[in-house]
Amino acid sequence: MHPPRRALSLAVATALLALAQASHAQPALPPPDATDPVALKLMQGFPPAPDKQVRLGTILKYPNARWALHHLRELGPTANIARGPGPASEMQATPLELEGLPFLDDKGAKTTLANWQKATYTDGLLVIHQGRVVYERHYVGNQPHVPHVLWSMSKSLTGLLATELIHEGLIDPSALVTRYLPELASSAWADATVQQTLDMTTGVKYAEDLADPQSGIFQYLIAAGLVPAPANYPGAKAMLDYLPTVQKEGEHGKGFNYKSVDTEVIGWILQRVTGKTFATLLSERLWTPLGAEQDGYVWADPTGAQSTSVGINATLRDLGRLGEMLRRNGHFNSKQVISAATVAELRKGADPEKFKASGQTMRNGYSYHNHWWLPHDVDGSYEAKGLMGQHIHINPAAQLVVVKLSSHPVPNTAFTHNYDRLAFAALAGALR
Repeated sequence: MHPPRRALSLAVATALLALAQASHAQPALPPPDATDPVALKLMQGFPPAPDKQVRLGTILKYPNARWALHHLRELGPTANIARGPGPASEMQATPLELEGLPFLDDKGAKTTLANWQKATYTDGLLVIHQGRVVYERHYVGNQPHVPHVLWSMSKSLTGLLATELIHEGLIDPSALVTRYLPELASSAWADATVQQTLDMTTGVKYAEDLADPQSGIFQYLIAAGLVPAPANYPGAKAMLDYLPTVQKEGEHGKGFNYKSVDTEVIGWILQRVTGKTFATLLSERLWTPLGAEQDGYVWADPTGAQSTSVGINATLRDLGRLGEMLRRNGHFNSKQVISAATVAELRKGADPEKFKASGQTMRNGYSYHNHWWLPHDVDGSYEAKGLMGQHIHINPAAQLVVVKLSSHPVPNTAFTHNYDRLAFAALAGALR
């Protein structure tokens, strides 16, 4: 059931519409230095001044996001991702001065790595080459020990776990979703396979269009508990209540269309077949064997269901450990954390022709497979991406891992996609 337009809170709708308009135009962006939450004194003092307070309902009002993206657990319910009792795995460092690394930006103008970071509202940047940290920076109050929201990079971790469970025989990718989730027998996924859901080629009546208050993204965010439900809201207020109401539109398997709801279905399957929560799976399968330095956490909806699509929060260094493990074909911290076969499956990619259905022309030649982005470039790179500029970029040929955490005022990563790719290529070229 679609909530009426008037049911959306004015504040939330206004904020989302403003962000959407910025995504579709060439906005006049605020100077990055003028949005520093530390300099602006956001959430400082007790209590903070009324105009300096950040609440869940205002995190999309810029520059509040610059504070909220590394303080999310202070605004709502979360579940802990335990790092385990063992010591943190060692990350050796050979620091290099890379701020002045020159390259041409997406407009053909001369720039540097430092300028790119500032222009893309970077909160943290980590560069690992041949297993050694060569560059690490934290900005705008972000700290090495503080988890930062991943937004849709969470999808890639969900896809990684799903691929591993497929390798172990716990999930059949050719099976219908309803084999594992009979609760979805009357939904869009009634006749969709697990693999179609992993590759987001399902035909689902849902759109992540912030410009349209009737778009499924609004119902999704409310069900996830990330946007407070307006008064008298008639829709579902929990994720497991919402997903069964999503209906089919179009043909499964025909083309790629980016949908957070597909990931929530995959996350539900993971938890159904293992009998464990998402946070527990992340802890047991990734954080503990990686030797993570800090606990992470996952956002939870009002019923405690954990968001497998946008909810993970983790530190820059622990994401570096994850990326380096994948670069090493699953081996890290003196153990095989993830099977080499799983990494090979992720790197295989999908059909770029099906990707064209998404209309993402700036990512021409890409495919999307098991929730990972594949550019099919000569270096065999692959990527996790998230709203507002979150990146894990893995370049096996250059033995390079780049983790970038950001709080860009334009949420769509397509806005800086070409600039980001040029920066990654410049790093690969300089470090080879």
